[in-house]
Amino acid sequence: MKTVCNRIILLVWLLPCVHPLQAAEHVIFPSEDGLPVTATVYAPHAGAETPVIVLFHQAGASRGEYLEIAPWLNRLGYNCLAVDQRSGGGMNGVVNQTAQRAENKNLPAGYIDALPDIRAALRYARKHYGERGVLAWGSSYSAALVLQLAGTSPGLADGVLAFSPGEYFRRAGKSATWIRDSARHIRVPVFIASARDEAGEWAAIVAAIESEHKVAFVPAMAGRHGARALWSQYRDSTAYREAVQAFLAQYFPVGG
Repeated sequence: MKTVCNRIILLVWLLPCVHPLQAAEHVIFPSEDGLPVTATVYAPHAGAETPVIVLFHQAGASRGEYLEIAPWLNRLGYNCLAVDQRSGGGMNGVVNQTAQRAENKNLPAGYIDALPDIRAALRYARKHYGERGVLAWGSSYSAALVLQLAGTSPGLADGVLAFSPGEYFRRAGKSATWIRDSARHIRVPVFIASARDEAGEWAAIVAAIESEHKVAFVPAMAGRHGARALWSQYRDSTAYREAVQAFLAQYFPVGG
């Protein structure tokens, strides 16, 4: 009887924690400089018949920022790839493995140092899941970086969702209008949102985007910084989710 119980315990320990609509798996792929990047794949929609949304976290965080958001996007019909950039730490109990590797190798891990990871992740997503399009989703510093890449590297992403972007890179030697200047060249659909009191941080950025396919969302209540604004623990998360869902349905519908 003791042997049977031990086997049962072992079997339970080996079973992954699975959301009803998806079974998350972890992947590792090389960044542009060879640093291994960890990401979690939420891809319940087989056959790459849906766009893939690549989720990048905010400062000091990890792919754990999307533990709740990615399954919600799955339920809307999208596949997701939640990425650990080297500029981060941890969130929701999920340690940033890419940041740990960068630290072990004594690699710089500032905001801009994450650009090779973001580019590599978008290319990886397009190769493996992106037959119907690749969307870049950023939070705080990564929101600014996905806007910068959308303007300077056409073809990396077919759309952008940016939560609390800003000109965060002057300490890294960039100009005070680095993101705005890049945004002028964006030709893909863009969604930008933030906390209510942060809207002034990105007003000039969204104004610079010449494409008519852009949506700016400012909540009626205070809101939250970054993608965590969509966490269901916050009362105004529903407003953010409805705005995101409307944008996706308009520009990147599934099932069509």
